[in-house]
Amino acid sequence: MNLILFNPDEFRAESAHCYGHPLAPTPNLDRLAAEGTRFDQCHVQHPVCTPSRCSFMTGWYPHVRGHRTLWHTLQPDEPNLLRYLKQAGYEVVWGGKNDLLSPESFASSVDDWKLDKRSTRAIRGVPTSRNPWSQYDDRFASFLYEPTDAPLEALGDFAKVDGAIEYLKSGPTQPFCLYLPLLFPHCPYVAPQPWHDLIDPDALPALRPVRGDGAPDFHKMIRQTRKLDRLDESVLRKINAVYLGMIGVVDHLLGMLLDTLEQTGLADDTAIVFFSDHGDWAGDYGLVEKWPSALDDTITRVPLVIKIPGGKRGHVVTEPVELFDIFATALELTGTEARHTHFARSLVPQLQGAAGDPNRVVFAEGGYAFHEPLCFEGRQNEAIFRDTTHIYYPKGRLQQDYPESVCRAAMVRTQTHKLIRRPDGTSELYDLVADPQELRNLYGQQLDIQAALERRLLDWYLQTADVTPHTEWPRGFPV
Repeated sequence: MNLILFNPDEFRAESAHCYGHPLAPTPNLDRLAAEGTRFDQCHVQHPVCTPSRCSFMTGWYPHVRGHRTLWHTLQPDEPNLLRYLKQAGYEVVWGGKNDLLSPESFASSVDDWKLDKRSTRAIRGVPTSRNPWSQYDDRFASFLYEPTDAPLEALGDFAKVDGAIEYLKSGPTQPFCLYLPLLFPHCPYVAPQPWHDLIDPDALPALRPVRGDGAPDFHKMIRQTRKLDRLDESVLRKINAVYLGMIGVVDHLLGMLLDTLEQTGLADDTAIVFFSDHGDWAGDYGLVEKWPSALDDTITRVPLVIKIPGGKRGHVVTEPVELFDIFATALELTGTEARHTHFARSLVPQLQGAAGDPNRVVFAEGGYAFHEPLCFEGRQNEAIFRDTTHIYYPKGRLQQDYPESVCRAAMVRTQTHKLIRRPDGTSELYDLVADPQELRNLYGQQLDIQAALERRLLDWYLQTADVTPHTEWPRGFPV
């Protein structure tokens, strides 16, 4: 069985039509869900790109091997799904960004990572976006850009997907794994027309309101440093509308790929996994982008839609799953065996129509320890920290000036409650039944529930703190 991992960046679940958004332009994702299985409550293991990707490619939580930052990618001595497949005889082809492997890990894990070179329709060398606002404009750090004049074919994501289409049309002669880690809908919020202005901001459902008491301190800090607290509600709604338009671009590219699979006859022997590495605030709570220690559902809940040959059609799994379950699922679908201890669970029974585990809870973690300043964004050797006009300068500056704003955090989430534990005093507890938008922090108020969830969090750390290598290390002396 062939495998396609379609991985847009920063795509939250609730902004897709099949997940309930009335205006989301996602007919192709809806089509995939109608032909396969949609997991309604899939949660990531980390709110930042690299740690999340290291998790879903290994079945490890970030703390197992210290994959907690943007800079600590998978090394040659560490396992990963792509290497397992390559060693099993799969041709592994990569088209997209790299927030996953160290350069030294590519040779053993990937056969081709230049899919965009195959595209003959992509427009090369055309700038697609720039910050249109003056540094003194309150919108400067909002990530909201004006629409690009460049067409869809000028996007890097188009080149990658079009290259994948050319690869499929070339008639692969061995089982393949296509890994497509796209950039959209990652901010800045900008898209080619007609997608940029496709959604009317005034027609959107109400955004989550700005939070006051009970919110983590970084909510207020982000709003102040990015001047979001000076913006009119209409700007935040436009941000959300453009974000949906960017999701529409992703959906269009997915449709191109699905059509090619049908046309080439490969759909009958190819599993397709659609998922993202984390979400985006996109104007909710008066915030934009994401934050390394933010663990609300807008950030942790992502789409996971899987279609396999002969699988159940139109199935919806309402029970919680963790994003790194795609690791165990891909191994089972391809008949490949893991040779390391991991914590992922195969979802193949659900793909064939079974229900999920109603007692399962999900875990995530984020943030950085104060004793590890190397982890914090905005370090002195980063160009974006030295350049006050860079769109990410406020983020790096905030982390450097107030490291407590990005302290370590851990989350345990049941189907009814969520606990987020932080050592800086900004822990959170939510009743997800009464308060699904996580607006009323109950930490310190519902002590029985809080204590039970804290025990589960402690037990989780005890069971997953590390893994023992499968190869024994002898105790003898050197010869």
